[in-house]
Amino acid sequence: MATARPRNRSRRAERGRAGELNGIDQLDGRLIALLTDEPRIGVLECSRRLGVARGTVQARLDRLAERGVIRGFGPEIDPSALGYDVTAFVTLQIRQVRGHDPVAERLAEIPEVIEAHTITGAGDMLCRIVARSNQDLQRVIDQIVDVQGVERASTTIALATPVRQRTLPLVRSAAGGNLDSAPRR
Repeated sequence: MATARPRNRSRRAERGRAGELNGIDQLDGRLIALLTDEPRIGVLECSRRLGVARGTVQARLDRLAERGVIRGFGPEIDPSALGYDVTAFVTLQIRQVRGHDPVAERLAEIPEVIEAHTITGAGDMLCRIVARSNQDLQRVIDQIVDVQGVERASTTIALATPVRQRTLPLVRSAAGGNLDSAPRR
């Protein structure tokens, strides 16, 4: 016996939900672009601008959040506005005895460590850190090299950020390119 498809879903949308390579469609992309451009906009206003029902927008948001496509709705914080004007990248070599996890747990306790990644190549981990000044940067680096398991650290200071972290171009690509009536950012 064939399972009936819910009346409001197309075959294309069904395939996308079942694991299509890009995982989002044009409406998802337009919704993400709208929220990226105007993060304080409400669900009702999103539905009005996108020309779909409020329930559709809410269901899409819930699904995108559940799948991890949208990770949060909080404010974007600029560390320099908080007085952290220096950004640096620290490549760490760590002792392989206990692995990366214990080191990552300790790094997470240092507020100035904004993110940490395990990497391939010459180092084992790459951290993006911030500091109030170059002198403060030395304090942060000292805290990092004091973490048990860290054998060596190499630091590169960022002079400028010509391309800020962005994901909207990826959303446009994953949704099939042009997001009609989507705000550009």
